[in-house]
Amino acid sequence: MTRESISRAVVLSFTAGLGLMLAGCRVGPEYVRPSAPTAPAFKELLPESFKAEDGWKPAQPSDAQLKGDWWTLFNDPQLNTLEAQIDPANQTLQEAAANFRAARAAIRVNRASEAPTISTGPGIGAVRDSKNEPYFNGSEANNGEGNFVLPFDLDYEIDLWGRVRRTVTQAREVAQASAADLETSRLSLHAELAIDYFGLRSADAQRKLLDDTVKAFQSALQLTEDRYNGGASPLSDVAQARTQLQTAQVQATDVDIQRAAYEHAIAVLIGQPPAAFTLSRTPITVAAPELPAIPGMLPSQLLERRPDIASKERSMAAANEQIGIARAAYYPTLSLSAAAGFMGTSALNWFSWPSRFFAVGPTLSQTLFDNGRRHATSDIAQAQYDATVAAYRQTTLTAFQQVEDNLNALHNLEIEAGQQRDATASAQQSLDLFNTRYEGGVDNYLQVITWQTALLQNQRNDIEITRRRFEASVLLVKALGGGWDTTQLPQHP
Repeated sequence: MTRESISRAVVLSFTAGLGLMLAGCRVGPEYVRPSAPTAPAFKELLPESFKAEDGWKPAQPSDAQLKGDWWTLFNDPQLNTLEAQIDPANQTLQEAAANFRAARAAIRVNRASEAPTISTGPGIGAVRDSKNEPYFNGSEANNGEGNFVLPFDLDYEIDLWGRVRRTVTQAREVAQASAADLETSRLSLHAELAIDYFGLRSADAQRKLLDDTVKAFQSALQLTEDRYNGGASPLSDVAQARTQLQTAQVQATDVDIQRAAYEHAIAVLIGQPPAAFTLSRTPITVAAPELPAIPGMLPSQLLERRPDIASKERSMAAANEQIGIARAAYYPTLSLSAAAGFMGTSALNWFSWPSRFFAVGPTLSQTLFDNGRRHATSDIAQAQYDATVAAYRQTTLTAFQQVEDNLNALHNLEIEAGQQRDATASAQQSLDLFNTRYEGGVDNYLQVITWQTALLQNQRNDIEITRRRFEASVLLVKALGGGWDTTQLPQHP
């Protein structure tokens, strides 16, 4: 072995040994998930219908546990059909999915830095020096020379302080956050469709009620006109009855505006233009709404079941890696560079063994003065991490608030629905009494108008409370994570 070969072997062995010795070093803090505010149990009372079911048993396994297709809890085939169209067609969801694919590809981009970069740039050229070139010895001029080169360049940063590894880890955590963002979008869109769907069914119920009311008011107007023609009622009764009828007709038209808006919103959610989508009228059931008993959980479980919380937690982890990346800049950078290939004066001797060439050697670089740039970069990374911690804790608090809000809404709306049914029944009884008194000539028509208005308002309240109960049920499912959990986050190698 020649002295040159021994020298090369020593350099390569030293470089490889140093890389292996220091490859396990990492500067910067190791990630530990910060604490989040929580409580041992939810404060608000459960609806009585939930208590009657076995489904609401916090922290206990149950066949009724929320699953991905949570909307099937409502047992509405039309809703199930619509919900199934969101994933393949909704454009907002497609945008979130594309962002996730980009974040996943970024892992591969950063992982590429763990291996050497090898490049080549073959070239063929010819050079002839001018005999009359200034400051050139004319006796050395020739007829030109060829230059045939096939070089291979290698560049590799030895990851002494974990900068490259932390960059890869950060990209992985950003991708997981993006995956959680995708699930947040999916959950929100499915919930929005369910809310719009129940709003549309409520509008159908309002329209049916108003159509029936218009028919009843038309009959009342005809009765009043007959009594006026017979001299039993004044003209004012006819005017009042006509006004009552026209008001109900206006309300029916106004409901159609609301219904159209719900229908258009559903069309866009499932990726269709509103002009190409129509839903048949299906009034919501007020007498016995099919509200599901939603299984519950402990407050601490929300940290694993909410995709938006998971996204914030992964963002914290990514920000923690950025601190380590910033601190690695304080330490020297060791790079290994090499070049090898063939160089000849013509195509005939280009690839001959004497035409080979190579160069290899490590480079150690260290910034000696940057006027505080690295310190400021480190401060920025720390501040950004602190911001992600605050965002994580705020998202957690908001999640608890949403669960408590909707538990409270369901509990009180259940009570309110019973009270409203009693109020509607009382209004109906009062109207029947005053109708009988009016037809018997005991009371004037104003009493009938008053109780017709009261009954209609109470009946509309019945429908509105039912809609709000469905909406609160959907929002509670959303607040509980919709059957998602952190085990569904992609585990990138």
